[in-house]
Amino acid sequence: MEKIAGNLIFIGMMGAGKTTLGKQIAQILNRPFYDSDHEICKHTGVNIPTIFEMEGEQGFRNRETAMLDKLTGNSNIVLATGGGAVVREENRGLLRERGTVVYLHSIPEVLLERTRYDTNRPLLQVADPLAKLQELYNARDSLYRSTAHLTVESGHSRETVENLLKKLSLNK
Repeated sequence: MEKIAGNLIFIGMMGAGKTTLGKQIAQILNRPFYDSDHEICKHTGVNIPTIFEMEGEQGFRNRETAMLDKLTGNSNIVLATGGGAVVREENRGLLRERGTVVYLHSIPEVLLERTRYDTNRPLLQVADPLAKLQELYNARDSLYRSTAHLTVESGHSRETVENLLKKLSLNK
């Protein structure tokens, strides 16, 4: 397969498969893989719920912007962003300018199935996680779409990988 030029950046809702798919694509393309949330945790020495608890969402978003700037300064990486990375205009511009951005789209009902038992997602620690996912989806879907160079439906992993690789080879 011909090499895809530049960074490949995955955006989308929590549970869309950005990390899972990103790791698979990075392996296929023989590139380093980074997950911005994981890198924030590694850098701070604490998990994301702790950052939210200590610094609030705004504090976390500040750390996220700094980490995205750092990571996208690299060349030819595969990057999975956190679900809320697109809420800041600064991040949206940074991602679009420094790579090919892929929106992994999935509906809230599917996202709930994938995230239901994950306690490391502070925004879902509410009485009605489906309503919260729907609210986040309604607020972010247009931001994801305006940031992405292409959109891929997030389904079964292998099919999604094959679909994405086909789309990327056509978008050169």
